Amino acid sequence: MSETVEAADQGSRRAPGNERSRWTALVVLCVGMLMIVLDMTVVNVALPAIQDDLGFSQSSLAWVVNAYLIPFGGLLLLAGRLGDLVSRRGVFITGLVLFTAASVLCGVAQSQEVLVAARFLQGVGGAMTSAVILGMIVTMFPEPREQAKAIGMYAFVASAGGSVGLLAGGVLTQAMNWHWIFFINLPVGVVTGALALRLLDKDRGIGFGTGADIAGSALITGALMLGVYTIVEPAAKLGWGAGRTLGLGAVAVGLLVAFVVREQTARNPLVPLRIFASRNVSSANTIQALTVAGMFGMFFLGVLYLQQVLGYDALQTGLAFLPTTIVMGTLSVRYSERLIMRFGAKRLLLPGLALIAGGLALFARVPVDGTYLVDVLPSSLLIGTGVGVCFPALMTLAMSGATPEDAGLASGLVNTSAQVGAALGLAVLATLSATRTENLLEGGASATSALIGGYQLGFVVGAVLVVAAIAVAVSLRQAGHGPAPKTHVIDDQSAYAEAC
Repeated sequence: MSETVEAADQGSRRAPGNERSRWTALVVLCVGMLMIVLDMTVVNVALPAIQDDLGFSQSSLAWVVNAYLIPFGGLLLLAGRLGDLVSRRGVFITGLVLFTAASVLCGVAQSQEVLVAARFLQGVGGAMTSAVILGMIVTMFPEPREQAKAIGMYAFVASAGGSVGLLAGGVLTQAMNWHWIFFINLPVGVVTGALALRLLDKDRGIGFGTGADIAGSALITGALMLGVYTIVEPAAKLGWGAGRTLGLGAVAVGLLVAFVVREQTARNPLVPLRIFASRNVSSANTIQALTVAGMFGMFFLGVLYLQQVLGYDALQTGLAFLPTTIVMGTLSVRYSERLIMRFGAKRLLLPGLALIAGGLALFARVPVDGTYLVDVLPSSLLIGTGVGVCFPALMTLAMSGATPEDAGLASGLVNTSAQVGAALGLAVLATLSATRTENLLEGGASATSALIGGYQLGFVVGAVLVVAAIAVAVSLRQAGHGPAPKTHVIDDQSAYAEAC
């Protein structure tokens, strides 16, 4: 009998108190993830206040966001692998401490330099904290039914946390000031850290074996950080065809190629390339990157439409996306386990992605004189329903090819694909939308009509990206092996996902 079945059998014999501790530990992990995800969007609402207070120029203000995104996206894969090699619990808690301390430093910042530096440290801590969470979840809940429910809770936090951040940012900024969007992390971080020390089992990684892969670490970290920087800075500001964008992009690709070559020959590779051989893992991460990129049509352009066309303030904008969050949460937390066990993870991808694509396509018809109930709510509810249906299934598939020794790496890969997809989506949709708006203005269109034209193009491109994800899902579905068994534990996660 395999290790997975043994672990599941042991789990079924645990005392009720231990069972409660496991689920409480899951809540602790999800709260840690929520704090990280919130920080990606909570700052966006407060950017005007930060700019007025610290004197940022319009161009330099972007570094309040980018200083966080670059280390976060660049270190996720490395942090996940370090969890496998050293200790996932240790990496999680260390990252949580660093993130919380950096949040306090952000809150007390009185200069641009201090805030940007503290945001960089937040990104490092955020990468360490979030990279290992999914790996810990799949090892804590090896039985498929429980694992599907646990991943559903995680998927809700990871996907809906952004819209919660918009609401939280609006409330804190308007009720107090922008400093409190960072100070709020202190009590949450302290309590979460204390509970993590108590509830998370101590684990020992597989070790560095014949030595640490220093060269591989430097190459993958450099490739990812430079790649994210290229997307969020020169590509977004100068365009994809600019010399600087192409040059930095080429260097990032070169570093990635060198990393792959290094890992093929290293005696103790940082990232064993066998993980990419799994069709489930590779396809699920590709689908997630494309879908997250497309969804920025709602989370970025939708916010701009509400504020610049409909005249919503920060708090109203956050409240406008609250129904979407509720739908995501209801489906992810209450029904994802039932849906995955009933239909299988692969079968949920197509309907979920189709709903997301349909919601984005519906957004593409937003008019100048639109209203929330007619032109925003139906589209956002379609997208929220699609996310609630397919994201837990995506994460189940993305973790299906991971062995216990590689769970942290697979977890970091899931987060990396989402982060790169988000950065890519933001750069592509923002650039295309702005270019379309400028062309319409030059053609004599009114300012509002030009904005609408840019937003509509962005929504269409977002829908096209999700359609591309559907094409990948179709090929994955055709490679499946029938419905998932409903009543017994599969002997390992890979077999379970293939059955799905």
